[in-house]
Amino acid sequence: MTTPTRLGAFVLGLAAVFAGALGAGRLAGPVAAEAVPDRGATHSVQGEAAGDQAVVAAPGGLQVAERGYSLRLAAPTAPAGRSTLAFTVVGRDDRPVTAYQVTHEKELHLIVVQRDLSGYQHLHPVRDEAGTWSTPADLRPGTYRVFADFQPLGEAAGLTLGADLIVSGTARPGLLPAPSGSDFADDYEVTIHGELRAGAASRLAFEVRRHGRVVTDLQPYLGAAGHLVALRAGDLAYLHVHPVGNGLAFDAEVPSSGTYRLYLDFKHGDTVRTAEFTAVASAAPPSPTPAATSGGHGGHGG
Repeated sequence: MTTPTRLGAFVLGLAAVFAGALGAGRLAGPVAAEAVPDRGATHSVQGEAAGDQAVVAAPGGLQVAERGYSLRLAAPTAPAGRSTLAFTVVGRDDRPVTAYQVTHEKELHLIVVQRDLSGYQHLHPVRDEAGTWSTPADLRPGTYRVFADFQPLGEAAGLTLGADLIVSGTARPGLLPAPSGSDFADDYEVTIHGELRAGAASRLAFEVRRHGRVVTDLQPYLGAAGHLVALRAGDLAYLHVHPVGNGLAFDAEVPSSGTYRLYLDFKHGDTVRTAEFTAVASAAPPSPTPAATSGGHGGHGG
């Protein structure tokens, strides 16, 4: 076979292979990309049976951006000591948000805490007309998580965005304190009643005593008798806790079993103090399995 003949045969064979592959692709259809879950929105967890789904809200604070809003720190690092934290919340139009709904008497709540869950601070920064927030903060060396809890004007629900902040210096992370039913804030003893249970609202009630006597004249703080923040150890998921009634009772909704750190802010004598607790959430009991029934023979007595 001559060289031109061999070359022609090779080209014809290659064309046949390409045509076959193209036809197979059309028969099989395009390969669908695997869906990536949006951790900022609610997601569904598939059950074993088709159609058996439970909708679970993702914890806040794990993302720097959600639902078109993003938290942007003015700088990713800060010096140790008394520092000024500045940041903006940027909206869907890539501009700083300047209109917020007031929640718990403030447009925005800023929580700053170290990665080992120490150094907790609940701050209320000031916003300028351009949408930049700023506040002084006392910072030790280490890595902090900064949480911005807010609700833009016109949004049906609030958001909690989180970003890491590195504070220069030699860090000395500590161990999380063991679970305890009481904590002291200055000369105030605070006790906690109730247990956390994953997957359900858990009623937590607190009692404040000073010199052995129950404090009955707590001053309102952020529109309530107190304010409770819960963070999950490990990933520092920020969990919303809802006050109940006019006292120090709260419904905490934790999505998983594990260890949590609770921070109770209360006000007395014109001073806000914080009591801290380590709590372990137990797993929710399994849902009862319906009893199997046979057709025509179900549960008739007599």
